[in-house]
Amino acid sequence: MFGIFALIGSSLLAASTTYAQSAPMPGQTLAFDRSKGNCLTCHVIAGGDAPGNVAPPLADMKARFPDRNELTAIVYDETKRNPLTVMPPFGRNLILTHDEIEAVIDFLYTK
Repeated sequence: MFGIFALIGSSLLAASTTYAQSAPMPGQTLAFDRSKGNCLTCHVIAGGDAPGNVAPPLADMKARFPDRNELTAIVYDETKRNPLTVMPPFGRNLILTHDEIEAVIDFLYTK
C-alpha cells in the first residue's frame, strides 16, 4: 500500500513541477496582453500568437541591449531616443507602471 501512495505522490510532484515550469512569467503575460503591453501588435516574440511585423523582432534582447537601462528607457519612452517612432511611450503615458516595465524587460531578457 505504501508503494501506491509513493507512486501517486511522485506523479503529483511531477505534474506540479511541470505546471510550475510552464506558467508564464508576469512580463510575458503583459507583453502578450492585447489590452496592456500589446508588444505583439508590432513585434515578433517567440511563443506569441499573431505577431506584427512593423517593428524589429524581440529576440536576443540581452545581447542586443546589454545595458538594461537602455532597454528600459526605450520601453518607458522611445520618443526621447527616436522622436519619429510609432511605439507608444508606455511609461510616460502610464500604460505600464515601473514594475510592469521591469517585468516585461525581465521576460524579454529570456528571449
